[in-house]
Amino acid sequence: MTARFDHFVVFAEMRTGSNLLEDYLNQIPGVTCHGEAFNPNFIGYPNRDDVLGITLREREDTPERLLSTIRSQSGGLGGFRYFSDHDPRILPALLGDPRCGKIILTRNPLDSYISLKIARATDQWKLTNVQNRKAAKAHFDMHEFERHLGRTQAFQIEVTRALQVTGQSAYYIGYDDLNDTEILSGLAAWLGIEMAPEAFQSELKPQNPQPVSDKVSNFDQMQTSLRAMDKFDLGRTPNFEPRRGPVVPTYVGSARHPLLFMPIRSGPQTSVTTWMAALEGDDSELVTRFNQNTLRSWMRDHPGHRRFTVLRHPLARAHAAFCDKVLATGPGSFTKIRRHLIRSHGIAMPQDPNDPGYDLRAHKVAFQGFLGFLRSNLNGQTSIRIDAHWASQVAVLQGMADFCLPDHLIREADMATALPRLAQAVGVDVVPALPTEDTHKIRLLQIYDSQLEKLCRDVYPRDYMMFGFTDFDRDATA
Repeated sequence: MTARFDHFVVFAEMRTGSNLLEDYLNQIPGVTCHGEAFNPNFIGYPNRDDVLGITLREREDTPERLLSTIRSQSGGLGGFRYFSDHDPRILPALLGDPRCGKIILTRNPLDSYISLKIARATDQWKLTNVQNRKAAKAHFDMHEFERHLGRTQAFQIEVTRALQVTGQSAYYIGYDDLNDTEILSGLAAWLGIEMAPEAFQSELKPQNPQPVSDKVSNFDQMQTSLRAMDKFDLGRTPNFEPRRGPVVPTYVGSARHPLLFMPIRSGPQTSVTTWMAALEGDDSELVTRFNQNTLRSWMRDHPGHRRFTVLRHPLARAHAAFCDKVLATGPGSFTKIRRHLIRSHGIAMPQDPNDPGYDLRAHKVAFQGFLGFLRSNLNGQTSIRIDAHWASQVAVLQGMADFCLPDHLIREADMATALPRLAQAVGVDVVPALPTEDTHKIRLLQIYDSQLEKLCRDVYPRDYMMFGFTDFDRDATA
């Protein structure tokens, strides 16, 4: 019968019971856990010179060599403990290999935090004889605990996502399960080895078995601080948008100057590119239709380059997307989506957007309907794609980050002063005036009211929160 795994890893954190779990693993016939094999400060265990003949220096030079040695060790199944602060170079190889058994050990993060504080105070990390126990109390620091919790959760999310993406499963075991020998027997069976529950014994003893109230010097303050913690993340803004790519082909570079515009669709692209063309003069043209290789070349050829994008108020951007892509009927408009919105969402739009009968009142009603559609669309509740022209600006920027982020986020209301300053920063002496682009602004101001603003806030809560947008009428007249 073919073995299920070639090696294994215990994903854990400090003070989660990983020493005890390792002790139990090493009691399973044919299983060897090599401690913290990829701890940056030592190899395997403190004061150890090597693991399976691989020294600390050799591991630092080539971490894959140690992993390969553990994977191919003779005489059984090898593995090690891996914490979130261990060598990150080896993590992708672990997560991507289905022949690597993943054991995930967890503990209440408050308990692990308090235990860690006491261990650091006493410098006692293991206990085999209770007579040698050193006593101390932890002082709870809310900000320190939040950092501890954030690191722990971020690592768990990274591991979980990698397993989901690759279709793998792990063996989950909690700190309290380490006293359950039947669960330990189940872990042995998961690794492919039968072992009776009563065979598990350990000399390691709990170091701080007393109640939390007896282990924390400022217990009352801790209770008060933790009441303010949103354990269920009730304040988060739900996000159902798909991940977006960087859309490098839409970027616009200057041939003569180290400026790169990374546009967000339905923003003031025409104004910016017209301004950039004026910077170039008559002898040069803007560089467009990049791919990632040609963009890297442009970056190398333009040292000191500045990358920028322009944020538009969410309501103005949704209105521009509606007018240019849905209401319009010419080239570049979304004819099929327009028909779908008329048929399935009951949005009344004229055959000709210049129809005299399509007045401001009709335009407001149609735009309200479009905002209602956007809310459902961005929540993944429609059959229509989430197009880049109305995807949230937060999602677009996250997509940009897959290649590179802009150096400067400029608000549309600030372009007239921010863009000239940016040009001067890269050595442009004579800066042309910025052309105005408010084809839709006047019309939007004519129909604007608090109801439209509220609808838009429901569509783009993350954009309003992350970028601090105020109401459109204030933004437009700022």
